Amino acid sequence: MRLTTGWQSQDPASNALTRVSIERRDLRPDDVAIRVDYCGVCHSDLHRIHGMLGEKNLVPGHEFTGVITATGTAVTRFAVGDAVAVGTIVDSCGECAMCSVGQENYCSLGAVSTYGGQENLPGGYSREYVVREKFTFGLPDGLDPVSAGPLMCAGISVWEPMLAAGVRSGTRMAVAGLGGLGHLAVKLGVALGAEVTVLSGSAEKIDDARALGAAGLIVTTDDAAMAQAAGRFDFIMDTIPADHDLSSLLRLLWLDGTLCVVGNPLMTGPRLLELSQGRKRLTASGTGGLPRTAELLHFCAEHNVAPQVEVLPSSRAQEALDRLAVGDVRYRFVLDLADLDNPVGQATARIQ
Repeated sequence: MRLTTGWQSQDPASNALTRVSIERRDLRPDDVAIRVDYCGVCHSDLHRIHGMLGEKNLVPGHEFTGVITATGTAVTRFAVGDAVAVGTIVDSCGECAMCSVGQENYCSLGAVSTYGGQENLPGGYSREYVVREKFTFGLPDGLDPVSAGPLMCAGISVWEPMLAAGVRSGTRMAVAGLGGLGHLAVKLGVALGAEVTVLSGSAEKIDDARALGAAGLIVTTDDAAMAQAAGRFDFIMDTIPADHDLSSLLRLLWLDGTLCVVGNPLMTGPRLLELSQGRKRLTASGTGGLPRTAELLHFCAEHNVAPQVEVLPSSRAQEALDRLAVGDVRYRFVLDLADLDNPVGQATARIQ
């Protein structure tokens, strides 16, 4: 076994993380070993730490970048020193109908999560990760490894349903919520040529929305503004991570419009009558398959799309989780794992 170090949650009642020694498997022929340099902090990390899936003793982290340090004997796509990224799944059956069409995230036998799950794998809040070559992505030139990690979860979670809905030049698109997923949905929608509007409960976010490329912002608590926007959009990406009213968002859709929920997988749907008024569609999505993820990375490199991140040393991961719980981040925390090389990591935060 290979030994490394990481941060483990041991009490579902708190965000406290403990530094622990971690065992990784020895490399199989198609495995690569990755020195994890930067790992994004996802809202689902927070949910799972608090027992949403009944898991315990988690080492979170499923959106990270790093460098190849060793390869198995059958690896052909990577060499030691290559910059790479890993996302939310690290294995699938490879043979079912979903896997055969590049939707490994929906594997009929169950995709293997990057951390936790039945295998209880330690995730990316650690200095080394061992993963199959197939589920490892080369980091294209032009993508900064510091900020690229969140593309592997937040980015692909909005990218795949946007393409499925046909978002393109001329699409009237709205993004509900301006957080880790929402700010990337705005950037990607603008890069695809859509006219993007942010839906937020706070008028104070108008400057942020415009800085990201949005055409404007509608305050969802303003009944008059919401009524005026009825039927205005072809596609709405709902990235809000808490329970909220979907009916008010459905009223903003035009004929055959689509509302896609990605922020809260436990949301309950509206009455069918609310969907029938204009043949509207309510859908949801969970991350993405391997082909779309590779496509996203190259699109972002070509169009200069990157998450806006605040970087903290991994020793401050608990602080990141505490602040994420109250929405105190613009727009994604990224942990710098270099301090795990030292007995006690000390570093200062930086924003980019």
